[in-house]
Order: sequence, then structure tokens, then C-alpha cells
Amino acid sequence: MGMKCVITGSGVKVFGRAVHSLSRIGDELYLESLDDGLYLRSVNSSRSAYACFTFAPLFFHSYESTGGPCHCKTHMKAVTGVFRSLPSLDKTVEKCLITLSSTNTRLVIQLLCKYGVTKTHNLSYQDCESLQAVYSPDSCPNLLRAPAKLLAEAVVHFPATLAEVTLMASQCGRVTMRNYIEEDSDSSKAMLTELALSRDEFLVYELQKQTEITFCLKEFRGLLSFAESTGNPVSIHFDSPGCPAVFRVEDTVLEVHFVLATLSETDNVSKSQNHRPPVATDDDFLADDLDYMIAMETTLGVSSPAPVSPNFSKRPLHENPSPPLETDEEMEKEIPGTPPNKKFRSLFFGSILAGSGRTDQEVLAEDSDGDS
Repeated sequence: MGMKCVITGSGVKVFGRAVHSLSRIGDELYLESLDDGLYLRSVNSSRSAYACFTFAPLFFHSYESTGGPCHCKTHMKAVTGVFRSLPSLDKTVEKCLITLSSTNTRLVIQLLCKYGVTKTHNLSYQDCESLQAVYSPDSCPNLLRAPAKLLAEAVVHFPATLAEVTLMASQCGRVTMRNYIEEDSDSSKAMLTELALSRDEFLVYELQKQTEITFCLKEFRGLLSFAESTGNPVSIHFDSPGCPAVFRVEDTVLEVHFVLATLSETDNVSKSQNHRPPVATDDDFLADDLDYMIAMETTLGVSSPAPVSPNFSKRPLHENPSPPLETDEEMEKEIPGTPPNKKFRSLFFGSILAGSGRTDQEVLAEDSDGDS
């Protein structure tokens, strides 16, 4: 099993920007080479944020995947170091050669620069299971599509240290974005930044009812920086508060999906407790009565099915018979510096084992990592 591809011209910078965007998500980069293209994925430590870049074969000058699916993971910092200087990539690098082979213990990335200079990076990697998130943006009832520049100019007004941002879309054609303020904080001492966007500024505005969602800004900024550089619009697919929001960027040779957990309303928690058995938790990100993000891993060494297009699965908690991946004590741990009562219900991760079907597992995890 192996993969060999060549990127030329401006594609090298696009590929580098993709890696930098994924570095906003997690510390590990998952690579998977298939006949239909190269997949770059990452998930954060709390598994409440997931991103995937799909590069079609036409994106590359040449692309070859042999011997079946080839997937591995490597340290994110090692790959971002290869594409460290983004502004100079399209000026100095003429070609990028990426080679991955099961017979070699290194992921080789070569930058063929001007004046005959060749920079070769031999990166260590680890064979791993294929990380796939199953969801369907099209199943979300609400859709906003806007130029990336519009959204980038909107979030630039928020401080770089801001953790979450709230987006509210109304049926009257008004979208507001404001910084999220904890309910138990002193509002008289907090600075509120809010801006409004008109319906006319959006390319698509489809809304079933007025909806307000709160999500992490760090990952959103990473997507916007990439989308703005490519000039492609950003589609925001979302449901009720607490359901994962899907941010999508599409091109003829490239598709990008960012899936972020959202904050559930206190009212929703109260309603869920009236209709379900009591849950011993004080999580703000309570997803027991919400749509779940299912992430699957295919085990190495067994016959695994070919990845399918992302598709969203709605599964009530009582349909999941598997034990949690973490103990209750681990689930109650809090990240230093994060508000005590604010946690994300993480994405569901399971396995596809030969002949055993799918097993979905629940993990309750803290808020996504802050800016480093």
C-alpha cells in the first residue's frame, strides 16, 4: 500500500493553508489515500471539533494510490513546519512531492524550489485506524451561505482570546454575531461586542425558525482563513442549539468540512429532563436529546468498507448499548481555566470491525482547547 502525489504551482500554498487550518483543530494529522483522492483530517482532544479536507485527484499534477487504502497519522507540528512560511510558498516552491509507503517508515515531503534547491522532510508516522465522521449537512434544516470575506470581516472585531461566539439568525432576515458571556458572570463588567448582517449580504438564507447557536471561535477562524484565501463561500448548516454545526467550503477539486459542537440552551435541558430519566450531570453541552455526530474508525488488518460520503445520524442515547470510553470520574475532569459548568458533549466514536457491525460509543468531554 502506498501513495505518491505531486502538487505544482499555487496548489502548494493551498495545501499548506489546509494544514495550518487543521492545526487549529488538533495535534495530530490523519492522512488517508484512496482512489478518489487524499483526505486530511483532524479532531481535537475533547472530540468536540472535527475537520476534513478532501483533495480530488484533479487537484494534483499527478496522483497515484496503490495497493488499497493507505492511512496513517503524524504530529501536526511536524507537517506545519514543512509549510511554515505560507507567503513565500508560491514564490519559491515550484513543486511538492509527497510519498507514503507501507514499506517505508517515513512520510516524505519534498519541496522542489527555484534554482535547483530541494528540501526533503522525512517525517515519522504511525499506522492508525481511519478516522471518519458520519454526518449529513443536508439534513440540517437551516442553511446560511456567505462570502468568506464577509464572515472574516465580521469576526475580526472579536478579541483573539475570545473562546466562543454566538450566531443568531432570525426569519426577518437579520443575522447577529456577538461574543458569548457566561450566565454567572457580572454582565455590568463584561464587554459585549455585537454586529448585525443583513439577509441581502448572504448568498443563501434558508431558515425554518429563529435559531441561536454558540460555538468555538478558534476553529471557525481557521476555516475562514482558508476559505478567504481560496475565494470560496462558506456554508453554515445548523439545527437547534446543542446540535453540531457543519461549516462547509466546496470547490471543483476540493471539499472542506468543519463540524463543531454547539452550546445547548438551559430551556432545552429542562425540557429533556421532563421527558427523560434524570441525568446526573450539570453539563451545559447536554446532548442526550440532541443529534449526535458519529465518528467511526476502521480497524487495520481487517477488511474494511470503503469510506462513504459524510452522512448525519440521529441516535437517541438509549439506542447506544456500548459502555463509555471514559469513566465518570474522567468525564468530570475540567480543563484549568475553563468555566466549571461548561462542557461539550463530544462526538461519538466507535469501530467498524469485520463481521461485528458498528458500535457507537459516548464520550463526555470538556470544551475544545484554547488558543495556544
